[in-house]
Amino acid sequence: MSVLIHDKTKVLIQGLTAKIAYKHAINMAKNNTQIVAGVVPSKGGTMVGSWPIYDTVKEALLEHKVDLSLIYAPAKYAAKAIIESIDANVELIVCVTEGIPIHEMLYVHSLLEHSNSTLIGPCSPGIYTPGKSKIGFIPDKVVLPGTVGVVGKSGTLTYEICYQLKEAGIGQSTIIGIGGDPIKGFSFIDALRLFEEDDETNCVVLVGEIGGNEEEECARYVRKHIQKPVISFIAGKNAPEGKPMGHAGALISKTEGSYQSKIEELKRNGIYVANSLFEVKDLAIKFSKF
Repeated sequence: MSVLIHDKTKVLIQGLTAKIAYKHAINMAKNNTQIVAGVVPSKGGTMVGSWPIYDTVKEALLEHKVDLSLIYAPAKYAAKAIIESIDANVELIVCVTEGIPIHEMLYVHSLLEHSNSTLIGPCSPGIYTPGKSKIGFIPDKVVLPGTVGVVGKSGTLTYEICYQLKEAGIGQSTIIGIGGDPIKGFSFIDALRLFEEDDETNCVVLVGEIGGNEEEECARYVRKHIQKPVISFIAGKNAPEGKPMGHAGALISKTEGSYQSKIEELKRNGIYVANSLFEVKDLAIKFSKF
C-alpha cells in the first residue's frame, strides 16, 4: 500500500507551460507518474510535449480522470489555482509555489475546511514513493524503496536525511514535503496518521524546525495514537529569537517555537530525538526492519 500516491495516480499540472514545470514533468514521467494534462489560462488547445493544455481545471476534468493537481503557478496566481482545484473537487492538491500571501492562504484554508480536497503545501517539494510515483522535485538520487516514512517541512534537510538513509541501505516507503509556510494544508499529524495505517512503513522520520507549535502538537498526538517508532530532527538550534530561518514559519516568538521547547516535548511524548542529521540514520537502523 502506498501513502497518498501510487503508480496509477492521474496527475494534472497547473502551470505546465513554464520551463521548470515542464522539466520536472519529464522527470516525473520517467518515475512512473501518470501525467494526463496541464492547465494554463489562455493556452487551452495547445500541447506541451505529449500533454494537452486546457484553460481551466473543469475543462480538463471533462476529458480526463484526475486524482491529483500539482500547482506550479507563480505566487500571485497560486491561491487562485488552488481554489480552482478545490472548486473542481480534485481530491489531492500539491502546491510547490513559494511566497503566497498569508491572507490569501487564510482564505484557501477556510475553503478547504468545507471541501473534499486535501492540500499539501504551499512551498512543498512534493511527494515521492520510490519505485511507484513522484510528484514535484524531490531529487531521484536521494531515494531508495524501503520501509521508512519521511515527512518534513524543509525540502533540503529532508533530501539530506533521505540521502543518509540511502547510503546506509535504508529506503523510504513515502517521502512527504509539507512545506514550511505558517499557513498550509497537510500537517505532520495527517502524515503520521497515514504512515501508522500503512503496512509498508515500519517507522517514521519527522523533519521539523523552529517556529510555531506544530511539532509539539504532533508529539502529543504520537503518544496517544501512534504505535510505530517516530524519529525526529529539529533544525534551528542556534537561530536567534525573532529572526526567521529560511521558511516564513520558522520564526521563534517569545512564547513558543524554540528549539528547546520542541525537543523537550518530543522526548516527553516518547519520540526519539536525533541531535544531528547523521544520528537519524543510526536511529533508523534500529527500527526500519522490525
